[in-house]
Amino acid sequence: MPNRAHVPPVTGPLAGIKVLDMSRILAGPSATQILGDLGADVVKVEKPGEGDDTRKWGPPFVKDADGNETAESSYYLSCNRNKRSLTLDFTKPEGKALALRLVGKADVLVENYKTGTLAKYGLAYDDLRDAHPRLVYCSLTGFGQTGPYAPRAGYDFLVQGMGGIMSLTGEPGGEPMKAGVAIADLMAGMYATVAILAALRHRDQSGRGQHIDMALLDSQVAWLSNAGQYFLTSGQVTPRYGNGHPTIVPYQTFQAADGWIILAVGNDEQFRKFCAFAGCPELAADERYARNRARVANRGELVPVLAGIIAAKPAAYWLEGLEPLGVPCGPINRLDQVFADPQVLAREMVVRMPHAAAPEPVPLIGSPLKFSDTPVNYRHAPPTLGQHTGEVLGEWLKLDGAAVEALRGKGVV
Repeated sequence: MPNRAHVPPVTGPLAGIKVLDMSRILAGPSATQILGDLGADVVKVEKPGEGDDTRKWGPPFVKDADGNETAESSYYLSCNRNKRSLTLDFTKPEGKALALRLVGKADVLVENYKTGTLAKYGLAYDDLRDAHPRLVYCSLTGFGQTGPYAPRAGYDFLVQGMGGIMSLTGEPGGEPMKAGVAIADLMAGMYATVAILAALRHRDQSGRGQHIDMALLDSQVAWLSNAGQYFLTSGQVTPRYGNGHPTIVPYQTFQAADGWIILAVGNDEQFRKFCAFAGCPELAADERYARNRARVANRGELVPVLAGIIAAKPAAYWLEGLEPLGVPCGPINRLDQVFADPQVLAREMVVRMPHAAAPEPVPLIGSPLKFSDTPVNYRHAPPTLGQHTGEVLGEWLKLDGAAVEALRGKGVV
């Protein structure tokens, strides 16, 4: 059992909120990690001997003191900070009884089983709401609890395709392209976090919890944002523009003499400043390019001209010269450059936490949430499987060591 004296006190705004996290992979765990960062006591329920699927999704894995790979993958580390791991087999009668007792102590339950799975064990929202009217219960599934696709399993890659984002990503004429990060999962987790916080606010006012039905596909469709609205407004299928923008020009990548940069001109005044600095003021005076609407209509002629001008100078020339003028221009960083960036470091977006399986603190991506009065803090590294089983059962359910060991002997925990 870890030494609780070394766990920092909770400082976040959700201090005192208990979350029973019955989710795995990414969408649910990303939501509960945010809740944990905000100060909630998040207990991650995992199947004994197996745990979250992502523990095995590697390499890379955390290495122990001898340099050997452990069972902790980098994928798992990315979304399970500020949680405690409890192993529990709720398919067994004694495990189900424990699960129901834990629910009675929780403010929030988060699960991402296929629709109908938890109902088999009496753990669906309809099974719990009468006995626990204050419970906020969030279900994260691929397609939601209703509709023709509700019984299907949902996966980020499939939802990126079904939800339209792949049709917008990639070069014109090229193959559809998924995002390099599981954005359908992560955005569903983000929306779920917002919904949970709103439901807690409602509960504080009314005394009533509720069920949140969160779907990956719904979240992906919502995340189409202006590109989706382009279609709804015009009736035209939004084309792929690669690194370009459908309604702003120039707003894309350009190759400088020694590497790629981003030029993101957002208005006509910025375009005039760019042209003056680039030595081509005549472009800003040309009626074909003076206004953004005209630049969009004539992008086919303008962009190659700009590409030739930008290619004549190194990236530093553009980055250092345009920034003081207020013309948006930036680098395209590799990940090593991102995590070494002085701004990223100053904002504490890289943190290091002691980990039970590693001889040295492990580096983790920090929280972007910055509070003046109730700051996020880092109390628990992503837990090893079942690391806190005895601790949680003792704190939440007042079970002593002998009772926990008896449950272990039966394979319940």
